[in-house]
Amino acid sequence: MFNNSLFKVKKLVLATSLLAVTGAANAGYTVKLDDGDSITFGGYVKADARYVSGNIAATDYWYGGGTVLAEDASNFGIAVNESRLTTKWVHGDVTGYIGMDFYGGAVKGGGNEIISNSSGLRLRQAFIKYKNVLVGQAWTTFQNTSALAEAADFGGPLVASAFIRQGQIRYTMGGLQLSIENPETYDANGNAVHGDDSIPDFIGKYTFKGDWGNVSVSGLARQLQTVDGSESAIGFGVAGRINTFGKDDVRFQIHGGHVGRYVGVTASTDTALNSNGATDVEETTSVMVAYRHFWTKDMRSSVFYGNTTTELTDRDRSHWGVNIFKNVTKQLSFALEVGNFEMAESNADSNYVQFSTKFVL
Repeated sequence: MFNNSLFKVKKLVLATSLLAVTGAANAGYTVKLDDGDSITFGGYVKADARYVSGNIAATDYWYGGGTVLAEDASNFGIAVNESRLTTKWVHGDVTGYIGMDFYGGAVKGGGNEIISNSSGLRLRQAFIKYKNVLVGQAWTTFQNTSALAEAADFGGPLVASAFIRQGQIRYTMGGLQLSIENPETYDANGNAVHGDDSIPDFIGKYTFKGDWGNVSVSGLARQLQTVDGSESAIGFGVAGRINTFGKDDVRFQIHGGHVGRYVGVTASTDTALNSNGATDVEETTSVMVAYRHFWTKDMRSSVFYGNTTTELTDRDRSHWGVNIFKNVTKQLSFALEVGNFEMAESNADSNYVQFSTKFVL
């Protein structure tokens, strides 16, 4: 009888918890299973209507590269692939997390626009965290996620942002984070060199925090694989978000050295051919800055700019945009954004206008 009553109580707790939303809009629905045990379901539904015009082929969002067209073309599309599902389990000091979206076929999500627009689920993050140690796939320690610009376009100026999710073992002690992460060489031809990376990537980051915001300094050490053997690579990053007036903030990222695939989402490779035709480590410089201003408590705008240049391949790629977000409710928002993506080394650029609707679960 006691077990039956306990079962009914737990069912009641589950039912009532599913009807309650936690305080933070992105936190989702939390179900308290027992003392110290909970499960949270979260995510959002996002629909993007996007018009692109220029001689870089249209995509659902701008990353660090693109297909250059022989002449200008225009395209209009509606996509929902950014929509996201997340689940978090907490058991005392142990947290398990899984997050997915619908970009399972890269930028277009693998969808067939002729009939069903079906797209595949993509694993974004899956990790276990116990006290100060994280094991699994998560944002790279090299990255400061708070420094990403708020944009309707997925990720904003990815062309100049540190943006990697991968397997790792990370230790955190206050503002210091140290990790070993999955190695992969993105070669001179833009191909991943699978199976030859025997030494993990080593990353260290220290984040200074206060009421004023945060600034992180990160370093990266890698051993890259080439046709001739291997090459050492070292890169650095300084990034942060600083509060200015009222609720406004400025966000920035500066990266340099041999950052390769860690910055710019294909804007730079890890290796490239030098003037002698031999494979060498690519040198990359990336700068991103964004300013967010709150017009009212439920209306805000961001203006952002990002640029990445490379030494050996002479790439020069940039993305700027300006937007406005309006929250109708705490969970429902609309956004309008205009901007431009440019690949200067190819004399190519495209303008875009995007309208987004987002409902946070």
